[in-house]
Amino acid sequence: MKNHKKENKDTKTDMSFLEHLEELRWHLLRSTMAVLILALVAFLFKGFIFDNIIFGPSHPDFPTYRAFCKISQSLGMNSFCFEEMPFRFQNLNMMGQFSAHIWTSIYAGIILGFPYILYELWRFIAPGLKKSERRSSRGFIFVASLLFFLGVLFGYYMVAPLSVTFFGTYQVSATVINDFELGSYIAMVRTSVLASGIMFELPIIVYILTKIGLLTPEILRKYRKIAIVLILALSAIITPPDVASQVIVSIPIVILYEVSIFISKIVVKKEKREADERSK
Repeated sequence: MKNHKKENKDTKTDMSFLEHLEELRWHLLRSTMAVLILALVAFLFKGFIFDNIIFGPSHPDFPTYRAFCKISQSLGMNSFCFEEMPFRFQNLNMMGQFSAHIWTSIYAGIILGFPYILYELWRFIAPGLKKSERRSSRGFIFVASLLFFLGVLFGYYMVAPLSVTFFGTYQVSATVINDFELGSYIAMVRTSVLASGIMFELPIIVYILTKIGLLTPEILRKYRKIAIVLILALSAIITPPDVASQVIVSIPIVILYEVSIFISKIVVKKEKREADERSK
Protein backbone atom coordinates (compact mmCIF):
# COMPACT_ATOMS: atom_id res chain seq x y z
CA MET A 1 0.00 0.00 0.00
CA LYS A 2 2.86 2.38 0.85
CA ASN A 3 4.57 1.57 -2.46
CA HIS A 4 1.32 2.29 -4.31
CA LYS A 5 1.08 5.73 -2.67
CA LYS A 6 4.71 6.45 -3.50
CA GLU A 7 4.09 5.50 -7.14
CA ASN A 8 1.13 7.91 -7.28
CA LYS A 9 3.32 10.70 -5.90
CA ASP A 10 6.06 9.99 -8.42
CA THR A 11 3.65 9.89 -11.37
CA LYS A 12 2.29 13.27 -10.28
CA THR A 13 5.75 14.81 -10.53
CA ASP A 14 6.36 13.11 -13.91
CA MET A 15 3.19 14.37 -15.60
CA SER A 16 3.27 15.77 -19.13
CA PHE A 17 2.78 19.48 -19.89
CA LEU A 18 -0.89 18.99 -20.81
CA GLU A 19 -1.49 16.96 -17.64
CA HIS A 20 0.06 19.79 -15.61
CA LEU A 21 -2.29 22.24 -17.33
CA GLU A 22 -5.25 20.01 -16.50
CA GLU A 23 -4.08 19.82 -12.88
CA LEU A 24 -3.69 23.63 -12.77
CA ARG A 25 -7.18 24.02 -14.24
CA TRP A 26 -8.71 22.08 -11.36
CA HIS A 27 -6.78 24.10 -8.77
CA LEU A 28 -7.97 27.33 -10.41
CA LEU A 29 -11.53 25.99 -10.59
CA ARG A 30 -11.59 25.12 -6.89
CA SER A 31 -10.12 28.55 -6.03
CA THR A 32 -12.75 30.28 -8.18
CA MET A 33 -15.55 28.29 -6.53
CA ALA A 34 -14.28 29.26 -3.07
CA VAL A 35 -14.13 32.94 -4.08
CA LEU A 36 -17.67 32.79 -5.53
CA ILE A 37 -19.07 31.15 -2.38
CA LEU A 38 -17.46 33.81 -0.17
CA ALA A 39 -18.63 36.50 -2.61
CA LEU A 40 -22.20 35.17 -2.25
CA VAL A 41 -21.92 35.42 1.54
CA ALA A 42 -20.63 39.01 1.19
CA PHE A 43 -23.46 39.76 -1.25
CA LEU A 44 -26.06 38.64 1.32
CA PHE A 45 -24.51 40.87 4.02
CA LYS A 46 -24.87 44.00 1.88
CA GLY A 47 -25.78 46.30 4.77
CA PHE A 48 -22.78 45.38 6.91
CA ILE A 49 -20.31 45.36 3.99
CA PHE A 50 -21.29 48.80 2.70
CA ASP A 51 -22.48 50.73 5.77
CA ASN A 52 -19.82 49.49 8.19
CA ILE A 53 -16.83 48.61 6.00
CA ILE A 54 -16.90 50.36 2.61
CA PHE A 55 -18.33 53.65 3.92
CA GLY A 56 -16.51 53.34 7.27
CA PRO A 57 -13.69 55.78 6.29
CA SER A 58 -16.34 58.33 5.25
CA HIS A 59 -17.78 58.52 8.79
CA PRO A 60 -16.44 61.16 11.22
CA ASP A 61 -16.28 58.60 14.07
CA PHE A 62 -14.00 56.20 12.16
CA PRO A 63 -11.32 54.85 14.61
CA THR A 64 -8.42 56.34 12.62
CA TYR A 65 -9.93 59.84 12.76
CA ARG A 66 -10.60 59.55 16.50
CA ALA A 67 -7.02 58.42 17.17
CA PHE A 68 -5.47 61.11 14.96
CA CYS A 69 -7.77 63.74 16.48
CA LYS A 70 -6.55 62.91 20.01
CA ILE A 71 -2.91 62.95 18.87
CA SER A 72 -3.33 66.30 17.10
CA GLN A 73 -5.12 67.82 20.11
CA SER A 74 -2.28 66.73 22.39
CA LEU A 75 0.05 68.65 20.04
CA GLY A 76 -2.14 71.74 20.20
CA MET A 77 -3.80 71.24 16.82
CA ASN A 78 -7.26 70.17 15.71
CA SER A 79 -6.63 67.96 12.67
CA PHE A 80 -8.88 64.98 11.80
CA CYS A 81 -11.52 66.17 14.29
CA PHE A 82 -14.70 66.02 12.20
CA GLU A 83 -18.33 66.51 13.15
CA GLU A 84 -19.40 65.62 9.63
CA MET A 85 -17.66 64.96 6.33
CA PRO A 86 -17.91 67.78 3.76
CA PHE A 87 -18.98 65.55 0.87
CA ARG A 88 -21.77 63.27 -0.33
CA PHE A 89 -22.03 60.23 -2.57
CA GLN A 90 -24.15 59.93 -5.67
CA ASN A 91 -24.92 57.31 -8.27
CA LEU A 92 -25.05 58.46 -11.90
CA ASN A 93 -25.59 55.12 -13.66
CA MET A 94 -28.80 53.11 -13.92
CA MET A 95 -27.03 49.90 -12.86
CA GLY A 96 -24.39 51.69 -10.76
CA GLN A 97 -25.48 50.52 -7.31
CA PHE A 98 -26.15 46.95 -8.38
CA SER A 99 -22.80 46.79 -10.24
CA ALA A 100 -21.01 48.18 -7.17
CA HIS A 101 -22.74 45.54 -5.03
CA ILE A 102 -21.66 42.69 -7.35
CA TRP A 103 -18.03 43.77 -7.78
CA THR A 104 -17.56 44.65 -4.11
CA SER A 105 -18.82 41.17 -3.19
CA ILE A 106 -16.36 39.55 -5.64
CA TYR A 107 -13.40 41.53 -4.25
CA ALA A 108 -14.51 40.65 -0.72
CA GLY A 109 -14.52 36.99 -1.80
CA ILE A 110 -10.96 37.32 -3.16
CA ILE A 111 -9.68 38.95 0.05
CA LEU A 112 -11.41 36.48 2.38
CA GLY A 113 -10.45 33.53 0.17
CA PHE A 114 -6.79 34.52 -0.12
CA PRO A 115 -5.52 31.76 2.25
CA TYR A 116 -7.42 29.10 0.29
CA ILE A 117 -6.11 30.46 -3.03
CA LEU A 118 -2.58 30.15 -1.61
CA TYR A 119 -3.39 26.63 -0.41
CA GLU A 120 -4.45 25.56 -3.92
CA LEU A 121 -1.33 27.20 -5.38
CA TRP A 122 0.80 25.34 -2.85
CA ARG A 123 -0.89 22.02 -3.69
CA PHE A 124 -0.01 22.58 -7.35
CA ILE A 125 3.64 23.53 -6.71
CA ALA A 126 4.50 21.21 -3.78
CA PRO A 127 4.80 17.90 -5.74
CA GLY A 128 7.60 19.45 -7.83
CA LEU A 129 9.65 20.45 -4.78
CA LYS A 130 12.28 18.40 -3.02
CA LYS A 131 11.51 17.03 0.42
CA SER A 132 13.92 19.51 2.04
CA GLU A 133 12.33 22.41 0.13
CA ARG A 134 8.85 21.38 1.24
CA ARG A 135 10.07 21.16 4.83
CA SER A 136 11.75 24.59 4.73
CA SER A 137 8.63 26.12 3.19
CA ARG A 138 6.38 24.87 5.97
CA GLY A 139 4.20 27.67 7.26
CA PHE A 140 4.25 29.48 3.90
CA ILE A 141 0.44 29.74 3.68
CA PHE A 142 0.11 31.04 7.24
CA VAL A 143 2.89 33.66 6.95
CA ALA A 144 1.82 34.85 3.46
CA SER A 145 -1.84 35.10 4.58
CA LEU A 146 -0.86 36.93 7.78
CA LEU A 147 1.21 39.48 5.85
CA PHE A 148 -1.58 39.97 3.31
CA PHE A 149 -4.23 40.59 5.97
CA LEU A 150 -1.89 42.93 7.87
CA GLY A 151 -1.45 44.86 4.62
CA VAL A 152 -5.22 44.92 4.04
CA LEU A 153 -5.79 46.28 7.56
CA PHE A 154 -3.05 48.88 7.07
CA GLY A 155 -4.59 49.95 3.78
CA TYR A 156 -8.06 50.15 5.30
CA TYR A 157 -7.18 51.93 8.54
CA MET A 158 -4.34 54.14 7.28
CA VAL A 159 -4.17 54.61 3.50
CA ALA A 160 -7.92 54.80 2.80
CA PRO A 161 -8.76 57.32 5.59
CA LEU A 162 -5.83 59.57 4.61
CA SER A 163 -6.99 59.53 0.99
CA VAL A 164 -10.64 60.12 1.91
CA THR A 165 -9.71 63.00 4.22
CA PHE A 166 -7.42 64.70 1.71
CA PHE A 167 -9.63 64.45 -1.36
CA GLY A 168 -12.88 64.84 0.59
CA THR A 169 -11.82 68.13 2.21
CA TYR A 170 -9.84 69.54 -0.73
CA GLN A 171 -11.47 72.50 -2.46
CA VAL A 172 -10.34 74.87 -5.20
CA SER A 173 -13.19 77.19 -4.26
CA ALA A 174 -15.89 77.38 -1.60
CA THR A 175 -18.47 77.51 -4.37
CA VAL A 176 -17.65 73.93 -5.43
CA ILE A 177 -19.43 71.12 -3.55
CA ASN A 178 -17.86 67.66 -3.39
CA ASP A 179 -20.35 65.06 -4.62
CA PHE A 180 -18.35 61.90 -5.29
CA GLU A 181 -19.49 59.22 -7.71
CA LEU A 182 -20.09 55.92 -5.90
CA GLY A 183 -17.80 53.85 -8.13
CA SER A 184 -14.96 56.36 -7.79
CA TYR A 185 -15.03 56.18 -3.99
CA ILE A 186 -15.24 52.38 -3.87
CA ALA A 187 -12.37 52.08 -6.38
CA MET A 188 -10.17 54.27 -4.18
CA VAL A 189 -10.88 52.23 -1.04
CA ARG A 190 -10.40 48.97 -2.96
CA THR A 191 -7.08 50.12 -4.47
CA SER A 192 -5.80 51.28 -1.06
CA VAL A 193 -6.63 47.93 0.54
CA LEU A 194 -5.44 45.57 -2.21
CA ALA A 195 -2.27 47.54 -3.04
CA SER A 196 -1.26 47.52 0.64
CA GLY A 197 -2.02 43.79 0.95
CA ILE A 198 0.19 43.01 -2.06
CA MET A 199 3.00 45.33 -0.86
CA PHE A 200 3.10 43.53 2.49
CA GLU A 201 3.97 40.31 0.61
CA LEU A 202 7.47 41.75 -0.03
CA PRO A 203 9.26 39.41 2.44
CA ILE A 204 7.62 36.36 0.81
CA ILE A 205 8.60 37.56 -2.69
CA VAL A 206 12.19 38.17 -1.54
CA TYR A 207 12.30 34.73 0.10
CA ILE A 208 11.20 33.02 -3.15
CA LEU A 209 13.58 35.05 -5.34
CA THR A 210 16.48 34.35 -2.97
CA LYS A 211 15.58 30.67 -2.91
CA ILE A 212 15.80 30.41 -6.72
CA GLY A 213 19.01 32.46 -6.80
CA LEU A 214 17.76 35.71 -8.34
CA LEU A 215 18.33 37.81 -5.20
CA THR A 216 21.00 38.03 -2.51
CA PRO A 217 21.34 40.21 0.62
CA GLU A 218 24.21 42.04 -1.13
CA ILE A 219 21.96 43.00 -4.07
CA LEU A 220 19.23 44.21 -1.71
CA ARG A 221 21.73 46.31 0.28
CA LYS A 222 23.37 47.68 -2.87
CA TYR A 223 20.06 48.91 -4.31
CA ARG A 224 18.57 50.00 -0.98
CA LYS A 225 18.56 53.72 -1.93
CA ILE A 226 16.88 53.00 -5.28
CA ALA A 227 14.34 50.77 -3.51
CA ILE A 228 13.49 53.54 -1.03
CA VAL A 229 12.93 55.99 -3.91
CA LEU A 230 10.65 53.44 -5.59
CA ILE A 231 8.80 52.89 -2.30
CA LEU A 232 8.23 56.64 -1.97
CA ALA A 233 7.03 56.78 -5.59
CA LEU A 234 4.65 53.88 -4.97
CA SER A 235 3.40 55.51 -1.78
CA ALA A 236 2.73 58.69 -3.76
CA ILE A 237 0.57 56.71 -6.19
CA ILE A 238 -1.67 55.07 -3.58
CA THR A 239 -1.84 58.03 -1.16
CA PRO A 240 -2.83 61.69 -1.44
CA PRO A 241 -0.04 64.03 -2.63
CA ASP A 242 0.99 65.34 0.78
CA VAL A 243 4.28 64.54 2.47
CA ALA A 244 2.81 63.39 5.80
CA SER A 245 0.64 60.69 4.19
CA GLN A 246 3.48 59.44 2.02
CA VAL A 247 5.82 59.18 5.03
CA ILE A 248 3.19 57.33 7.10
CA VAL A 249 2.68 54.78 4.30
CA SER A 250 6.39 54.49 3.47
CA ILE A 251 7.60 53.67 7.00
CA PRO A 252 6.13 50.12 7.26
CA ILE A 253 7.22 49.31 3.69
CA VAL A 254 10.81 50.40 4.43
CA ILE A 255 10.71 48.23 7.59
CA LEU A 256 9.46 45.31 5.47
CA TYR A 257 12.36 45.90 3.04
CA GLU A 258 14.87 45.70 5.90
CA VAL A 259 13.16 42.54 7.18
CA SER A 260 13.41 41.13 3.64
CA ILE A 261 17.20 41.69 3.66
CA PHE A 262 17.40 39.75 6.93
CA ILE A 263 15.28 36.92 5.48
CA SER A 264 17.43 36.80 2.34
CA LYS A 265 20.54 36.58 4.52
CA ILE A 266 19.10 33.62 6.45
CA VAL A 267 18.12 31.80 3.23
CA VAL A 268 21.60 32.26 1.71
CA LYS A 269 23.30 31.03 4.91
CA LYS A 270 21.04 27.99 5.03
CA GLU A 271 21.65 27.19 1.34
CA LYS A 272 25.41 27.48 1.87
CA ARG A 273 25.31 25.23 4.95
CA GLU A 274 23.31 22.57 3.08
CA ALA A 275 25.70 22.78 0.11
CA ASP A 276 28.68 22.27 2.47
CA GLU A 277 27.00 19.25 4.06
CA ARG A 278 26.36 17.69 0.64
CA SER A 279 29.96 18.21 -0.44
CA LYS A 280 31.33 16.32 2.57
